[in-house]
This record gives sequence, structure tokens and C-alpha cells, in this order.
Amino acid sequence: MKGLLQLGALVVFGYAVLLIYTYFFQSRLVYFPNIAGPGNATPADLGLDYESVYFHAADGVRLHGWYVPATTERAVLLFLHGNAGNITHRLDSILLFHRLGLSTFIFDYRGYGQSEGSPTEKGTYADADAAWRLLVEERGISSDRVVIFGRSLGASIGTWLAAQHKPAALIVESVFTSAPDLAREHYWFLPVRALARIHYDTHTYMQQVTGPVLFLHASDDEIVPLEHGRRLYAVAPKPKVFEELQGGHNNAFFVSYDAYRQALQEFLNLYGPR
Repeated sequence: MKGLLQLGALVVFGYAVLLIYTYFFQSRLVYFPNIAGPGNATPADLGLDYESVYFHAADGVRLHGWYVPATTERAVLLFLHGNAGNITHRLDSILLFHRLGLSTFIFDYRGYGQSEGSPTEKGTYADADAAWRLLVEERGISSDRVVIFGRSLGASIGTWLAAQHKPAALIVESVFTSAPDLAREHYWFLPVRALARIHYDTHTYMQQVTGPVLFLHASDDEIVPLEHGRRLYAVAPKPKVFEELQGGHNNAFFVSYDAYRQALQEFLNLYGPR
């Protein structure tokens, strides 16, 4: 009996430690900037011209990105990447966008790549807003020529950005309804809503978007289940398009490359800048 009580006390203590760690260090469960990747790879490795751009968020944090001009530009794509790795991991996507006639501005959130600082939810919003203002206010690109593209975490940030401004269109890939909703599915054994300090409430943001939206989501996404995309599609404004891809969270781009490209092409033809 005593042994069982001791075991029970140990389990309770361990669970309490887990709760405390999750509450105070949950950013370590969300942001993964130091994933190993292609090192010093740049668009030049794909034969693309590009400009290395340094700019500042409103709170003074210095950020870094690439501006990759299209040969014949149909629009400018503001690319908000996911929570793992940095811009060097997204060269395949940049090449596809270039082939579609899109100039691409991709940047790293604070704490990622060559950007300074440490990532926070508020900080990533500020970084996205700074990237928007760089394009529209400093470079004079009309907002109705800017398409916001966000993948995974970047899809939530991109939806927030589209709700603040009026881009030509919004494209979201592997988007989740909110961070607590997603955490509840992966950490079902924790009271995630009570612990949540990071929210990324995409469901609320999507209802505030006013332009066309394209959803790209893999049917077998093991990280962000397809249902998240479906629920957001239901509350998104019209016009809207949902393209269900084959593959998982990190490989649908490659598994469904032709369908992926065609969905982008058709959406831009219908709803992109003229």
C-alpha cells in the first residue's frame, strides 16, 4: 500500500512539473528556429536573382528576408513560413512561385535565421506587419497587388495580417483554427486551454478577412488535421476555394506538386491582381 501511495505521489509530482513546464516554457513547444537545413543556400543556387533585405519591426527588432523578383510579374507574394527552420528551407516553394510569375518577399521571424530577437506571438504579428509595410509603404507596391501566403503557423499569422490590411488575396496552407485547438489534439492529457499563453486564433481572424481565400490542405496531414482547414473554410468570406491535397504536413507540396501548382494557377487567374 505504501509503495502504491509513493508511486501515486511521484506521478502527481511529475504531472505537476509537466504543467509548470508547459505553462512557462510553451514557446519551446511552438517555435523551432534551429532545425538543421541547407546552410547558406540562397535563391541564387536555383539561378534566381534576389535581394537580401534588412528591415525593422515597430519595436526595433532587426529582421532579414529575401526579395526574389519575377521575370514577368503578375503579383507580389508575401511569404510567411511555418514554425520550424528558416527561409533557406523554402527554396522549392520560391522557385514554384517564380515560375507562376510571382515576385516573392520571404522573411524570417524574430529569432529565426538572420533575424534578431526571440520569437513570441505578439512579435510574429509585428514582424508580419513590418514586412507588409516594407512592401506597401516603403517600396510603394499597391496593396491590391500583394498576395499573402502563409504555411502552417505562417497561415495563422498571414490570416491575422489579411484581417488588418486588404491584400489582393490570401492563400493558406495547412492552417489550424487556433493553437489551443491544435494543442488539445496532440496533448490531450493536459488542460491546454487553461495553460495556453500562445493563441494564434485563426478562427477569429478568418472571419475578419474581406478578400478571396485559397485553402491548401493535405488529406493525411498528421500535424494539422484536415478538419481544421474545413472549419476555417466554413467561416471564410467568399470567394473561396478549398484544394485537398495528397500527402502529409511536410510532403504534400512534393506528393501533390502538379495539383498544388494548378490550384495556385487557377486561383490567381480568377482572383489575383489584374
